[in-house]
Amino acid sequence: MNICDLKAYEIAALIKSRELSAVEVLEANLDRISNVDGRSGMLDAGEITKEDEATVHAFISVSEERARKQAADVDKRIAEGEQVGPLTGVPFSVKDIFAVKGTFSTAASRILANFNAPYTATAVKKMEKAGGVMLGKVNLDEFTYGSSSESSAFQPHPRNPWDTSKVTGGSSGGSAAAVAAGEGALSLGTDTGGSIRQPAAFCGVVGMKPTYGRVSRYGLIAFGSSLDCPGPVSRDVRDAALMMNVIAGPDHKDNTTAVLPVPDYLHDLEAGVKGMRIGLSSDYFKITYFDHEKGELQEQPIPDSIKRSVEKTADALSNMGAEIVEDIQMPYQKYGIPVYFVISRVEAASNLHRFDGVKYGYRSEQVIDNLKDLYRKTRNEGFGQEPKLRILMGMYVSAAQFSEQYYQQALRVRSLIRSDFDTLFDANGKHRVDALLTPTTPSSAFPVGDVYGDSVLMQYADQFTVNANHAGLPSLTFPAGLDDKKMPLGAQLIGPDFSEAKLLRIARAYEITTDNAAWRSEKPQVLKNL
Repeated sequence: MNICDLKAYEIAALIKSRELSAVEVLEANLDRISNVDGRSGMLDAGEITKEDEATVHAFISVSEERARKQAADVDKRIAEGEQVGPLTGVPFSVKDIFAVKGTFSTAASRILANFNAPYTATAVKKMEKAGGVMLGKVNLDEFTYGSSSESSAFQPHPRNPWDTSKVTGGSSGGSAAAVAAGEGALSLGTDTGGSIRQPAAFCGVVGMKPTYGRVSRYGLIAFGSSLDCPGPVSRDVRDAALMMNVIAGPDHKDNTTAVLPVPDYLHDLEAGVKGMRIGLSSDYFKITYFDHEKGELQEQPIPDSIKRSVEKTADALSNMGAEIVEDIQMPYQKYGIPVYFVISRVEAASNLHRFDGVKYGYRSEQVIDNLKDLYRKTRNEGFGQEPKLRILMGMYVSAAQFSEQYYQQALRVRSLIRSDFDTLFDANGKHRVDALLTPTTPSSAFPVGDVYGDSVLMQYADQFTVNANHAGLPSLTFPAGLDDKKMPLGAQLIGPDFSEAKLLRIARAYEITTDNAAWRSEKPQVLKNL
């Protein structure tokens, strides 16, 4: 097997035993990037060529010199008999929404294109302290605003390694694409409404949104501060658990982090699911959307291929001893997208006020008459369409005359969404489930350009993921088969607060029992000729 296709835990073990060197692993990954990624995302990229359409474009920047120094240091420490960390020599990428000292940290926006971060985000620092080798920064929707990674100011945007005519999902599209294409074993992403899980499902990899506060947000360029969660993207569940062991835990630089002890997520990972209760809800087998012409909510069933993949997953878990609890009613889940549309935009508008051309980042070169003129011209030139839309919507729905009608109402409904989960997971209640099993997305990856530009329609790609963010709960997506076009499908688990270990254990059990399934032998399109 090619070095680039090894799992993170395999790489770390081989480097520690000196069967591989960290430098050797790094060079193999740099070669893979050269072979499949095409040109990195850039401002004013010009015309998208046929060659661009056939490559992945996961990266905005590749930090070769920095990575070679880190890899050489790992090998030196091993040679000198020093103790090394759990990610020793493992190559990983970082979504370019995290500040990393000495790199341009852009949020995929023109307004931060020249921002050289003076500090490093806590989660990245933990990855490097554990021995990880950072390959570079991967692309995303601008400021994470989107569900396809097409809105990046740095083009070409990421493309799906399974079929480069399809999107990667978003906003952590670069993270998911890089891992799926073997451009690093791990990636650090963020999830605000499904931004790790949706692209992970589209690209056939594992992605976890931890409980809110389980992983520090320090150094993360904020979108929705009550929703944002850093988390792992990996090729299998064991690697996700390994990465959670590294990045989880309290941080004195982030007062929203939980002070609860962090368990060893690898300890009972393969203990199986016997005796667990896993729920299925019919409310996650349909899309609920607002019909503007009729002025009412409409329902549409999800495709049969996606429904069958979840049912087969449930059957597999049942065969391993889990009890499947069906017919669970969760009446407030259908309001997740409208609530997200309001709350996320209010928080986005607030967080975007800091980008004004004064303190850091882009500044307009036009003639400036006054400070207000500087703000207006800088923000007009520096922000793309999606940030502008979110500023306008956020300011509108939080304005004094509309706040009660929209924002306060959304906050109340958000608490009702949480109440659905509280009922579901109540140890003394009717259902008493350990986890809820759902589809991750209502479709497989859609074609490039198919939905981009319609921010309302695109938002519904996150309908099954967003409610875990509203409730602050942990959630995990894992590969659950392919559709009839051989595009990946994901299944999702949602659990009670701080139940990451249990979700990983369930997903790992499914992974083990389907290890020899025919669909697992399929490869992404970009890897078939390597």
